[in-house]
Amino acid sequence: MAQPDDDLRAALLAAAEAQLVASLDGDIATRAVCEAAGVTQPVLYRIFGDKRGLLDALADAGLERYAARKAELEVTDDPAEDLRRGWDDHLSFAREHAALYQLMFAPRPWASSRARDGVIALLRRTLSRCAAAGVLRVEIDVAQAMLLAANVGLALNRMADPVAYAAAGVSDALRDAVMGSVLDDDRSQQGQEDVGAAARRQIRAQLRMDPPSALLPEETALMTLWLNRLD
Repeated sequence: MAQPDDDLRAALLAAAEAQLVASLDGDIATRAVCEAAGVTQPVLYRIFGDKRGLLDALADAGLERYAARKAELEVTDDPAEDLRRGWDDHLSFAREHAALYQLMFAPRPWASSRARDGVIALLRRTLSRCAAAGVLRVEIDVAQAMLLAANVGLALNRMADPVAYAAAGVSDALRDAVMGSVLDDDRSQQGQEDVGAAARRQIRAQLRMDPPSALLPEETALMTLWLNRLD
């Protein structure tokens, strides 16, 4: 009796991940993956298209694991603190799944994985909560780019030299520096212009997250346009 494609797909992904973890150069061989899964290479090509398709699917499987982990984190009434805990958890995921993490985030020619976009979406969700709470110092796009570049860069560099990065306390120092640049937990020192920009970011985020029922969609869009024009 033929094995269902879902079972074959899972077996091939498991074999590919095992080979990736054992690899010294971050590469895998499709022939070895097929032998480990007990199938022929035409089966792999039918399900994934080619080796690149297999690696993309494996990166997406990593995203599913990452998203499931994030879903288990407690969501509190303090989105800024949730963002800080998310930074630490991101590094924990990278440490526990180093080979898979590198596949998800290290550039690969012609890769079409959803993994990076999925991680960005999860980050933006928390940043939107920060903006709606009025504690985001910069626009969501800027905060997302800064945080992801710093978090991913730190994770990959720590894999290359774990002793140096652990001993120097770089993680906490970099986290505090970046968070201090994107978050504003104490608005008492802001100038009037900064306060206005923060208020507009807060209103825009609230309009995106929970559009007011008293306004028509076009009225909400017009309000957003006015807020953007004031910037």
